Amino acid sequence: MGKDFQMRHDATVDATPEQVWDAIATGPGISSWLVGRTEIDGATVRTSFGDDWIAAGTVTDHDEPHRFAYRTGTTPDGRFLAYEYLVEGRAHTATVLRAVTSGFLPGDDWADEYEAMHYGTDLFFATLVEYLRHFPGRIPTPVTAFGPPVRDWPAAWATLHAKLGLGPAPRPGDRTAGGGEVYFTNPHTLGIRHPDALHRYIRGLHGAMVLDHALFAPTTTDWTSFLTRA
Repeated sequence: MGKDFQMRHDATVDATPEQVWDAIATGPGISSWLVGRTEIDGATVRTSFGDDWIAAGTVTDHDEPHRFAYRTGTTPDGRFLAYEYLVEGRAHTATVLRAVTSGFLPGDDWADEYEAMHYGTDLFFATLVEYLRHFPGRIPTPVTAFGPPVRDWPAAWATLHAKLGLGPAPRPGDRTAGGGEVYFTNPHTLGIRHPDALHRYIRGLHGAMVLDHALFAPTTTDWTSFLTRA
């Protein structure tokens, strides 16, 4: 069995096409909003997530600053992922960004992976937009930490929300106790913008709460301990 999928996102941002291009087509730029840390070496795109590297991708289109695309190789069972970004400059420095994420998930158990990918992709695009609106051109330090296995997700989210000073059902615009502002939320994710960081909390596919932050200023916080205590 398996599932072909395609997810489309678009937004208009007050950034130049060059700033958008740097965010979608360079390693430091992609590391500002996608999960983990990304490196681009020639035509090879590699992203590390925790201690592992996600399957490498190959650049298939590089038309600066208009179109950037890459895709992973196809495994024997048909699995692959492809990413395409279209950039269109408008008057007064506004830029339209369109993104398409597509691929194939093999097997009869694709549903859970697709659900996690769908919610995660929505968060990452929202983070890209937030980055372009508030931190264009700035290079963060990406931080990824994994909490212990979660058995009761509603309870885990409720505990995290309370620790952050949020209500039980946070919405974009809500403020945290630490001076952050919620910019995105869905059943699997929470995104919070601080003056010097983008914080993200994610329901991991394999059962752990994942923290994936982009830090634009130094910090001494032990984020793994934060998740353990949350």
